[in-house]
Amino acid sequence: MELSLLKKIIELKSNKKEFAIITDLLNGNSTIFENNKSLDKNFEKYSKQINDFYKNKKNGVIENTQIFVETYIRPIKVVIVGAVHIAQYLINYSKSLNFEITVIDPRGYFATKQRFPDMEIINKWPDEAFKEIKTNSNTALIALTHDPKIDDPALQHALKKNFYYIGALGSKKTHTNRCQRLKDAGFSKNEIDLIHGPIGIKLGGKSAPEIALSIIAQLVAETYKK
Repeated sequence: MELSLLKKIIELKSNKKEFAIITDLLNGNSTIFENNKSLDKNFEKYSKQINDFYKNKKNGVIENTQIFVETYIRPIKVVIVGAVHIAQYLINYSKSLNFEITVIDPRGYFATKQRFPDMEIINKWPDEAFKEIKTNSNTALIALTHDPKIDDPALQHALKKNFYYIGALGSKKTHTNRCQRLKDAGFSKNEIDLIHGPIGIKLGGKSAPEIALSIIAQLVAETYKK
């Protein structure tokens, strides 16, 4: 692999960009594929298949060719609002999936280094906390506090910034009330419907680890829909 290509790969990874490395296994030639950018002319005839691999976040050899596609996606950033018991299990699952995690909770007695070691913890209200966090279309929000003073500003921020996944803990009644508050705040029905509430897929579990598993399963499912 050429030095210029290696430098470009390092640059893209450092900037947390999504891309793919395309390699001709017959001659070892490689190039970089970036979405909405022109492709090296030597690989142009495979552009549709390469794009399919890229969109589906797949690695492998294009059928009936010797063209290998290796995709690199930006790390998923998970912002957890509410340093509750469920959050501890969520973090364990998220770590195994290499998600980047930030915990927001203005209640210092919940969000401590003792309860969340090696985690980025921001003991501020969401409006202030999000000023310290770099977010993008690969950011997910999980709101867990049940407290509108904490959850609602975070949900509003996530909707405005187009987070790809937004979920909030609570019963159907809690979520109905939450939706009404967001409507009163000026959000449309289409925007509000982007929130997964009650959060998680239906596993039937009631314990903290089971609820966390249902949330992380839904998050992963939405990640692969991107």
